[in-house]
Amino acid sequence: MLVVLYVFLAIVAITFIILFIKFFGLWFRALLSGAPVGVLKLIGMWLRKVSPSVIVDSRIMLTKAGIPLDTDLLETHFLARGNVLRVCMSLVAANKANIPLSFQRAAAIDLAGRDVLDAVKTSVNPKVIDCPDPKKGKQTIDAVAKDGIQLKAKARVTVRANIERLVGGATEETIIARVGEGIVTTIGSSGAYKDVLENPDTISKKVLEKGLDAGTAFEILSIDIADVDVGDNIGAKLQADQAEADKRRFQAEAEKRRAAARAREQEMLALVQENRAKVVLAEAEVPKAMADAFRKGNLGIMDYYRMRNIQADTGMRESISGEKKPKSKEVE
Repeated sequence: MLVVLYVFLAIVAITFIILFIKFFGLWFRALLSGAPVGVLKLIGMWLRKVSPSVIVDSRIMLTKAGIPLDTDLLETHFLARGNVLRVCMSLVAANKANIPLSFQRAAAIDLAGRDVLDAVKTSVNPKVIDCPDPKKGKQTIDAVAKDGIQLKAKARVTVRANIERLVGGATEETIIARVGEGIVTTIGSSGAYKDVLENPDTISKKVLEKGLDAGTAFEILSIDIADVDVGDNIGAKLQADQAEADKRRFQAEAEKRRAAARAREQEMLALVQENRAKVVLAEAEVPKAMADAFRKGNLGIMDYYRMRNIQADTGMRESISGEKKPKSKEVE
C-alpha cells in the first residue's frame, strides 16, 4: 500500500510539475503585465479546450489599454466560436477613438458574422464605396431622361459605420442598390439630359434627401458623381421600333383584307356561274313551253313568225351597235 501511495504521489507531483512548467511562461508573463491569471485557471482552460495563450494575450492587451476584463467573459466568447483577439483589438481601437463600445456589443457583432474591428476602423476612417460595384461586372448606372437620351453615371458613396445599427443593419449591397435607385429616379425625372450634364450635383442632393442609410449599418456622409456619359438615344430607338411594329401590323391587316377580297371575288364568280346555270335552265324551258303552246293552240304560226322577226331585228340592231349577246337555244 505504501508503494502504491508513493507511486501515486510521484505521478501527481510529476504531472503538477509538467503542467507548471507548461503554463509557467504564460502565468509569469501575465503577472509581469499586471494582468495575473492563476495557474489553476490556465489548467482549467486547457482542460476545457480553450487556448490559454489567446486568453492571456487578450487580457494583457485589454489591461494595458485600461479596459480590465474577467477571463470568464473571454473564455465564453472563445467557446462560442468567436474571434477573441479581434474583439479585444476592436475594444482597444474604440477606446482610443472615444467610441462607446462594450464587450457584450462587440461580441454580439463578432458572433453575427461581422468584422467588428473593420467596423470600428470604418467608423473612425470613413470608407468609399463605388456605385455600381465594379466587381459585379457593371461599370455604370444607366438611366433615361424624359427626352429619351440615355445617361451613364458612376457614383462614389462615402460611408461611416454605425456601431449601434451594426447588428441587424443592412450591408454595403443595400447602400449600392439604394443609391443606384436614387440615381435612376433623378435622371428619369429630369426633363432633358442637358440639365443633368449641366448640374450633376443635383443627383447627389436629391439622393441624399431620401435618407438612404435608414436601416443600414452605415451612415452616408456624401454621394459624389464621379462621371456622367451620354449613351444612346433610347427614345428614338423606341419610336423606330414602334413604327416598325405598326408597319408590320398594318401590312398584316392589309394582307388580311386582300385575302378577304380575293375570297369574296371567288364567291361572286361562283355565284355568277350559278346564276348563268339557272338562266340556261330557264332558257331550256322556253322551247318546251312553245311546243306546249302549239299543242294547246295558244300559239299560232303567224305569232311564231312575228316573234322570229322581232328576234332578227333585235339581233341586227345588236350587231350594228357592237353588242354581243349569247344566243339562246331555239327549237323550231
